[in-house]
Amino acid sequence: MDVDTMAIETLRRTIDRFWETIPPVWNRVRGNVRSIATEKFDISVEQFHILRHIRKGVASVSELASIRQISRPAVSQAVNVLVEMGYISRQQSTEDRRYVELELTPQGDTLLNAIFEQNRAWMLEKLSALTPDELHCLERGMEILKQTFEDREE
Repeated sequence: MDVDTMAIETLRRTIDRFWETIPPVWNRVRGNVRSIATEKFDISVEQFHILRHIRKGVASVSELASIRQISRPAVSQAVNVLVEMGYISRQQSTEDRRYVELELTPQGDTLLNAIFEQNRAWMLEKLSALTPDELHCLERGMEILKQTFEDREE
């Protein structure tokens, strides 16, 4: 095998390993977050995602519906429940009275922090079995992967 053929084979094996590793690991982490949200904090997966998107700056039912790819009435219903639970508030826009801005309440922020903190504890438990060298290799590999797939202006 020449050098180019070996490099292509190495790339193919790496891509196959990526697909065997990243999606299943991400699904386990995401599943754990969902489990914490639904079982320990009694909010639905959809409500969790709505809270998460509002924290990221998504401020309207229309934007949420577009991002989540669900109907505005379905988002409105979930938002109403979250408002009743005290996790988000509605504020009429001062510039456009038709526009209602959504915002996390301190209680909503605390809820998301608790969910993510419990997930971090679960991940810490999983990763604590690794040696310092393995953790360093994993950290370095993730940094390389992130840099490789970052959108860069050309």
